[in-house]
Amino acid sequence: MSCLPNYPGARISGCWTLTSDGRGAGEGSLDRLLPSVSTGLSPRKRTTSQCKSEPPLLRTSKRTIYTAGRPPWYNEHGTQSKEAFVIGLCGGSASGKTTVARKIIEALDVPWVVLLSMDSFYKVLSSEQQARAARNDYNFDHPDAFDFDLLTHTLRKLKQGKSVKIPVYDFTTHGRQKEWKTVYGASVIIFEGIMAFTDKQLLHLLDMKIFVDTDSDIRLVRRLRRDITERGRDIEGVIKQYNKFVKPAFEQYIEPTMRLADIVVPRGGGNMVAIDLIVQHVHSQLEERELSVRAALASAHQAQPLPQTLSVLESTPQVKGMHTIIRNKETSRDEFIFYSKRLMRLLIERALSFLPSQRHVVQTPQGEDYEGRTFHGKRITGVSILRAGETMEPALRAVCKDVRIGKILIQTNQDTGEPEVQLHYLRLPKDISEDHVILMDCTVSTGAAAMMAVRVLLDHDVQEDKILLVSLLMAEMGVHSVAYAFPQVKIITTAVDKKVNDLFHIIPGIGNFGDRYFGTDAPPDWSDDEMDEPSY
Repeated sequence: MSCLPNYPGARISGCWTLTSDGRGAGEGSLDRLLPSVSTGLSPRKRTTSQCKSEPPLLRTSKRTIYTAGRPPWYNEHGTQSKEAFVIGLCGGSASGKTTVARKIIEALDVPWVVLLSMDSFYKVLSSEQQARAARNDYNFDHPDAFDFDLLTHTLRKLKQGKSVKIPVYDFTTHGRQKEWKTVYGASVIIFEGIMAFTDKQLLHLLDMKIFVDTDSDIRLVRRLRRDITERGRDIEGVIKQYNKFVKPAFEQYIEPTMRLADIVVPRGGGNMVAIDLIVQHVHSQLEERELSVRAALASAHQAQPLPQTLSVLESTPQVKGMHTIIRNKETSRDEFIFYSKRLMRLLIERALSFLPSQRHVVQTPQGEDYEGRTFHGKRITGVSILRAGETMEPALRAVCKDVRIGKILIQTNQDTGEPEVQLHYLRLPKDISEDHVILMDCTVSTGAAAMMAVRVLLDHDVQEDKILLVSLLMAEMGVHSVAYAFPQVKIITTAVDKKVNDLFHIIPGIGNFGDRYFGTDAPPDWSDDEMDEPSY
């Protein structure tokens, strides 16, 4: 049996059957926005989109799944080679959409997932509409209640692998909060909402459409339990609102879209057979889309000279001597740290020479003018790629007074050498978009982690030509990878080694810098680009 039928409209209830409906049947009968209905429904507790200001993870019984991040298939241009796979989940109120979404995420067992909820995209109400909402006389279960233009724009950007700002809707004031939330692109996007299939433009963005079909009596019982226990409402009031507003909205706008679904899942989150089959199909789609960054980048720079954006510290006897010490496997940890810090200080000083400056005249104590230079920019911010890049922060602080520091944690897949969770941890200063950023990492072998870090900075509107990547040691492959993908990023290092072996070690290399510096033991198959949890 194939993991899923190739025909839409399949109903899964332990096994699946095919229907005669063609893909997208009936879509043409849906208008862009349906007619307005002014009857009311009081606001409910809503599902929120995963975002930066909340923990970017989903904790399950088996593992922690990081929902902020980027898929690993970036091409040699630093852009996503394949669009994200978007799963649309539709169903009536209290049908179990969120439960199904979370069980799919858990069963997928991949770290780069985004959960996007329609509840973030309610329209801002006017004063008159707010007054109606306060009287429970505004219908939040009607298509006109949603900002489909913003929703479509947001989902399209996420599908393209770009970061987006998600509005935070306040169901008390019926308006959007001032601070919006940042959500990053992913390889799998699960989009859920009662009107997920109502808009034709949204339908075209969905790669798989799932309708959660739960018996109306069960949905009513769930609403009764929720509204009575969470809101202190009486049974009579809940049933009255359900019959007057919720049930008609389901029958008029939601239930008819079931025919647009590729898969219909009866019983919601309890139908594990359906969820398992869905997960199998998504896995097969991801395998087809996967692209090896390493292979693409390796072919891109073969026989090419080192890029002009690269600056290598002059190999003086002092620099060569310090490399001799830190590369020696017999060097003690104390000596390794001491001479690494000396190199870091020289490296940072070299990087600062590439910052823009302007003529500045001062008067000396002797009363004479001196024509000098001063930094020409708003601010300098250092961003370390944890954990090894963190060791370069003291050198930057020693030469840049009051410099701001940000941190990014990127975990590398030890089997492929490519980022597995691109944005594992992020802490960047506010208003970083106008800064000159010194991106710090101690070793760069394939360049995969450095590319993802640059991509995150660009997502935060840092200008590419204001990013300086500094590293103690780089492989030629990593240099070419970063330079080819981001030709305006300046690359500064103390040395460039020729090779990367099959285990992604720089050859001749320096070993696992983080383990040698912090005194921790490296696993047998360590990678130069591997980033562990911060040690503090």
